Parts: sequence; structure tokens; C-alpha cells
Amino acid sequence: MSFTAPALLHLAQDPTMARIIAETPAPKLFSDYADDVYIALLESIVSQQISVKAADAIFGRLCSLFPNNYPSADALLNLSFDDLRSVGLSGQKAKYIQSVADFSLLHPMDRAHLDPMTDEEIVQYLTPIKGVGRWTVEMLLMFVLDRPDVFPIDDLVIRQRIMRAYPDRTEGLTGKALYRVLHEIAEPWRPYRTTACRYLWRWKPNGPTIS
Repeated sequence: MSFTAPALLHLAQDPTMARIIAETPAPKLFSDYADDVYIALLESIVSQQISVKAADAIFGRLCSLFPNNYPSADALLNLSFDDLRSVGLSGQKAKYIQSVADFSLLHPMDRAHLDPMTDEEIVQYLTPIKGVGRWTVEMLLMFVLDRPDVFPIDDLVIRQRIMRAYPDRTEGLTGKALYRVLHEIAEPWRPYRTTACRYLWRWKPNGPTIS
């Protein structure tokens, strides 16, 4: 996905979003996963609830167990549970990455299969995998499949940034009332909500931008 002039011009019709875009360096364009949905899901599971540095180390050790550093599904499922635990995976995460491998052998996960699907169809297709929830698939949609109009409302940082940017509309709101207003705020950003959210992630009020 590119941060095109039409997208930025559309988002800038919202004065608050125009200010955020002006204050924030453009998000990075590249994907670490090179369209490989299977690898992206494995790495996403490894990275859950731990630091980026720790996740990178564990995923690197996992990949080193395989020829060409690629944990193909067949090879991964041939490893023992102890082998998976030995690289630093918790027991639960070891089961989850086995679940991804199992799923990939029975269901296609390539771009040719996924690209014709809607965003919601992809969510429903992949969330039966143990350890893969809606948020995980939304990150896949945004960063691997380059879908332009994803709004990951369950992401804590996105909620916090919108509340910080639009205090007059969100102050004192919680629960369903907050979610309803957040959706209302984001509605004018269509069909470029992915771009808006990527700017929100990088934007940090009264401080340096984040990567």
C-alpha cells in the first residue's frame, strides 16, 4: 500500500486528521513478510505479549531449525513439542504455531486464494486457527495483504490516539458508547482507514513520533 495523494487529500478533509498527517512522518511502506501469509501468522503468534527483541530472537531460533531457515508446515509438524519449547516458545504458543501449520496443509493461504475475498471473509476464514483472533487478521490485512480500509478498533493504541485527538467527542465514554463514537469518527476516513490508522500509530502528541 502506498500513501497516495488521493488518500492523504481525502483524509485531510478532517481537520484533526490533517494536523496529524502534517505532524507525523509517513509510515514505512515495506512489509517484512513479502506476501507470505503463513510466515506472517507464525511470527505474529511468536510475538504475542512479549517484546519485539525477544520475539525476533525466538523466531530466529525457530527458523534456524529448518533448511533454508524456512519453517515449512510439514517440517514444523515433524518437530517434537520439546523441540519447539527449546527455542523459547511457551507451551501454548507451540500449540498455536502447530495449529497454523495444520491449517495451511488443509486450506490455501496464498494471495491467489485470499485476494478475491473481502476483509471480513478473510477474518472469518483465518480466525478458526487457534491463537489467531480478529486483531491478528486485521494486522495481516493491513501489513501483508495491503487492504486500504481496515479499522482495527480493538487495538488499544488506536483507541487511545483517537481519544487523544478527539477529546471533545470521546471524553467520559467507555464500552459500547465509546466504540460507537470511534466508528463515527473513523467513518469519514473511508476508503482509506488503513492509512489513517498507520498515521495514528506513528503520531505521538507532545513528543517524538514513534516508528
